[in-house]
Amino acid sequence: MIWLRAATLAVLALYPVAWAAPLLRAGLLPLFGLSDISILSGILALWDSDRFLALLVAVFALLAPMAKMLWMLGLQFGRIRPGGWRVLEGIGRLAMADLFLIAIYITVAKGIGMGRVETAWGLYLFAGCVLGSIVLGYLTERRMAG
Repeated sequence: MIWLRAATLAVLALYPVAWAAPLLRAGLLPLFGLSDISILSGILALWDSDRFLALLVAVFALLAPMAKMLWMLGLQFGRIRPGGWRVLEGIGRLAMADLFLIAIYITVAKGIGMGRVETAWGLYLFAGCVLGSIVLGYLTERRMAG
């Protein structure tokens, strides 16, 4: 159980790094350089144009994953009853929506044909955090059930 807690703490610590890391490098036409886009810079850019959407993305990309990991730690340390698993499942569904949004952004940007989009290391780190939280959630559920 110690390794499960340590892995959960590691993913919890890596999420903020993934939020600030470059997910994409995008540029308009080949003449201009590429600029890095992270989750945090994307939310800040959205804040200027659409505050509701910025808040929505912040909930899905920042709050839901952190809430899921903190809830999971509560289960692992025995601070939350095993019956609280349903709350964790709901939070986990919210946390997956951000990867879907990123995939849509990449697809749309590449389909426009006016610019360049390259994936960056932060996308892999963020995807690893999300996938890690899914695996850890599954393992935590099995541990609580057995």
